[in-house]
Amino acid sequence: MTAFNPNKKRFLGLPMLFFQVLGISQNKNENMDYTTGVFVGSTNRTITDKKNDLSFPVLVQYPTSENPRPTRFGPYTMDVAIDAEVMKGEFPLVLISHGNGGSHLLYRTISTFLAKKGFVVAMIEHYGNNRHNNELEKSELNLQYRPAHISLTIDGLVSDKVIGEYISTKKIGMIGHSFGGYAALAASGGTPWTKEGQKIKVQRDDRIKAIILMAPAAAYFIPPNALEKVTIPILLVIGEKDMITPKQWTEDVILNGVTNPSKVQVMKIENAGHFSFISPFPPGMVNTGFLPSTDPAGFNREKFHEQLPIDIFNFLNSKL
Repeated sequence: MTAFNPNKKRFLGLPMLFFQVLGISQNKNENMDYTTGVFVGSTNRTITDKKNDLSFPVLVQYPTSENPRPTRFGPYTMDVAIDAEVMKGEFPLVLISHGNGGSHLLYRTISTFLAKKGFVVAMIEHYGNNRHNNELEKSELNLQYRPAHISLTIDGLVSDKVIGEYISTKKIGMIGHSFGGYAALAASGGTPWTKEGQKIKVQRDDRIKAIILMAPAAAYFIPPNALEKVTIPILLVIGEKDMITPKQWTEDVILNGVTNPSKVQVMKIENAGHFSFISPFPPGMVNTGFLPSTDPAGFNREKFHEQLPIDIFNFLNSKL
């Protein structure tokens, strides 16, 4: 287990698990040179949930050889090539699930980095639990929809007429922050329970081979055996000063719940808070009244997000 201090550039050893930060290695797709000429393509898809008569948007980013340009996505700017051709090859698929009432655009430092490194990245805006419409917040329906829509997104992308042929269906991973971490655990075999003791029926998706959990909402899996079917590798990244999902509701729950704790790698980020895992906001959006833009005093989110995508890439590259 390590602690990363984005200000001091040092790692602190902690006793339960040892996590060694690997150097950047070449992606396992041997047909690609990821050092030059690779840019980020970006396109939108709409996924339909026919059973529940609803749909939701997914922003997909991927490697391309077409030149990018600064492109506005709401208040954010990303250097991408819109609807560019996918570079030839077969790439792992990674899904990103945002937090409660959040946005699929909040992890763009991670998504663009992974796309340039040879991943297809799908960022889901979760139905009824996003910044535009949060009507399903705290509902049992939301607990069911989240993992179900992860699986529907995989279905939609691997069968997509443009993108599907470039996806390696045996190399699928997932990243979840906060309530997105709940979605990742539920989709990977976890059995969630409400605080009232109601078991939530969800379907495990065996196509998901590794997950990254950033400050996850893991308290839904406190009951005995709730995580016994989660058997895939996990990178658990938690903030030392996270007051929303503290250690006893994340690390302790997961390490005590999974059958094989050795498959869990823990990174404890020194001085980080719950929202430190969100990509840095434009300066005009940073203020104390907007909690997602805030960090504990002295924490450097910009510097941290220079390292976080590298750690995520290294983990996915070694596990998929």
